[in-house]
Amino acid sequence: MDTNYARVFQDTGAVDKYEHVTYAPGSYASRINERQRAYLRALVRRAFPTVRPVQHDFACGTGRAIRSLHGLVRTAHGYDTSADMLAKAAEVGTLARLHAVAADGPVPTPSPSDGPALVTMFRLLLNVDDAVRNRALAFAARVLPDPDAGLLVIENHGNARSLRHLRARRLRGQRWFAELSHDDIDRLLDRHGFEIVERRGFSMLTQGWYERRGLDRIARGVDSAASVLPGADRYAVNVVYVARRRAA
Repeated sequence: MDTNYARVFQDTGAVDKYEHVTYAPGSYASRINERQRAYLRALVRRAFPTVRPVQHDFACGTGRAIRSLHGLVRTAHGYDTSADMLAKAAEVGTLARLHAVAADGPVPTPSPSDGPALVTMFRLLLNVDDAVRNRALAFAARVLPDPDAGLLVIENHGNARSLRHLRARRLRGQRWFAELSHDDIDRLLDRHGFEIVERRGFSMLTQGWYERRGLDRIARGVDSAASVLPGADRYAVNVVYVARRRAA
């Protein structure tokens, strides 16, 4: 598995496949995105009741997380290393200021913004190395210097305690997808001065359930229920974490 995000998405074919195949209507990824969108919109309304935040979406890709919050943020900034991803984000109607950033080197400088901020990172942390993860969290820390600055929302789409992991155990020694545990995420956040304040799971079942005729309806029902069931996040495949900077 190629974990170099910058290399994978530096051509229009890979970007088109990501936008129109991976996220095709009714697909596994699009169903998860629908549940995440509803959650994100409710979270922003609840966490920022009086002043709309400025969104900073790091590794924004085609702008899916930004589009999920259209109308609920004052303005949005999308940052990505792939010019093709940014072009696709603009093409599909992402309302944001889009910024190209280097794949490595110094931590990118966030666009200045007054008032509360929301930093989002989706489909990034799992398939990159520790250097990229730490650089991304350092960026978030720049946007959110203290507990009152706003919230960080990150996604782990390969929880190591999920049903997906059981298949990995059966295939021990063979090529397998990356995984991150809740503890891995907690340590990463702690290293950069963040603490988890909320955690939510969005898929208990694996992609194969959605691709088998007769099982897809069952999968949708199970995952929809699990996304609001307390404790389900512990074993979910796809997990979203909400974090805030620790008090000094």
